[in-house]
Amino acid sequence: MFDESLRHLSADVTDTLVSLSAIGITAPHVGVPARLYVLKLPEWPGPRVYVNARVSWHSSETASHPEGSVSMPGIVEEVERPARVRVDYQTLDGTPATEEADGFLAACHQHEIDQLDGIFWLQRLSRLRRERATKRFQKLRKNA
Repeated sequence: MFDESLRHLSADVTDTLVSLSAIGITAPHVGVPARLYVLKLPEWPGPRVYVNARVSWHSSETASHPEGSVSMPGIVEEVERPARVRVDYQTLDGTPATEEADGFLAACHQHEIDQLDGIFWLQRLSRLRRERATKRFQKLRKNA
């Protein structure tokens, strides 16, 4: 798995992230069912790639941050998640690594790992907020 094809996938996912001006994106967004995601926060010099990431610890304290998705452009909602996390992952060459994160970065990791686990960010909202966000998105698409 940790070969040239993974590097090509990483480059494709990174190019897609940059072209969409997104903060994070997963390999499934480009049609590849791999546990890979790329994050690029504005204050970082460049994108970071995470392979086989999982949250190995999270705080009991929570925080809310705005979240959205390239799958639903124009829709952003506050999502409550653990405020701090520890993420275990592998680099592109397979080296194990750990990253501790808090604040918005912690939310970004959780958002992308949820996506890889088949949990869309809207599922983290109450039913009422999820329905309202879905209706707003349908209206945006209709008026586009």
